[in-house]
Amino acid sequence: MDRAPGLSVRLKLTLSYASFLMVAGALLLAATWVYLTHAPHVGLILMPSYEQAVLRQFAPTAAIVMAFLLVLGLLGGWLLAGRMLAPLDRITDATRIASTGSLSHRIRLHGRRDEFRELADAFDTMLAQLEAHVAEQQRFAANASHELRTPLAVTQTLLDVARKDPSRDNGELVDRLHAVNARAIDLTEALLLLSRADQRTFTREHADLSLIAEEATETLLPLAEKGGLTIETSGDETPTIGSPALLLQMTTNLVHNAIVHNLPDRGTVWVTTSVRPKSVVLTVENTGENLTPQFVSTLGEPFQRGSERIRTSHAGVGLGLAIVKSITQAHDGTLTLTPRAAGGLRVTVQLPAAPPHPG
Repeated sequence: MDRAPGLSVRLKLTLSYASFLMVAGALLLAATWVYLTHAPHVGLILMPSYEQAVLRQFAPTAAIVMAFLLVLGLLGGWLLAGRMLAPLDRITDATRIASTGSLSHRIRLHGRRDEFRELADAFDTMLAQLEAHVAEQQRFAANASHELRTPLAVTQTLLDVARKDPSRDNGELVDRLHAVNARAIDLTEALLLLSRADQRTFTREHADLSLIAEEATETLLPLAEKGGLTIETSGDETPTIGSPALLLQMTTNLVHNAIVHNLPDRGTVWVTTSVRPKSVVLTVENTGENLTPQFVSTLGEPFQRGSERIRTSHAGVGLGLAIVKSITQAHDGTLTLTPRAAGGLRVTVQLPAAPPHPG
């Protein structure tokens, strides 16, 4: 935004200091004048010649004092204002550096806490968050490009092979192309869903997490039975406000993740819902291999997969927990991932509880 040039804050503060000092000096001189001309002669009639004599001697001195106060106010005010605004200059310089795209710079203002240091600390925190967000977006773009490039490259290879060998059975080629194309479609839809959740472009309405969890569990029960797994569900009515479609996608992703990342046989998935004073909680746990806290902390990032073992037709595209995280944040909730002591993963989604219906 273009603005007309104006006085600097330092000059304004200098003029303010000088003006205050001049007013204080004028009041002090006025009080001295009143004292000299009235206080020593209370109850007496003053001669005009006395007041004129005092004025002739007092006026030059007062003028010199006022001139001295003006110079002192301007010089002292300029120096004090510069000293007080020095932290603001550092913050301004850091802002200009950040506007060029360099987010690694930090102000790191030293000293005791005051308004400028709180502003500098808040700015440093914002820069750190922006830098982390930009780095995450860059990793996401690179991973998305790689994931999208893979099915395209496989398709190109299959077509090249078919072109070089016209006698090859086309049935196998069609099946493989169908599988690769289905994976590309799944990845594209997952990216669109992730974008939709990030932008929060959805209608909020009342929903019950317990019913949504039951629906997701029933949908994925055949997949669990095929893998020899058991799903146990329990919980209370958990009313919240949000998009039922997105909450169903979130729950389905969690249950699907718990099934796919489980033991090869005789594993278990626990799906529970509970109510707290101001929130509702969905917890999905599964048996599985032992996981470290450091590894679990990365599972919410896009294109992170549990292990090479689960790269099957049901392994997904690596966006399951990233979508869960995005949907949770879009609903003003929190997502917590912790490794189970006996092996496997515990995922907890906490969302704001819906206010009670009136009446």
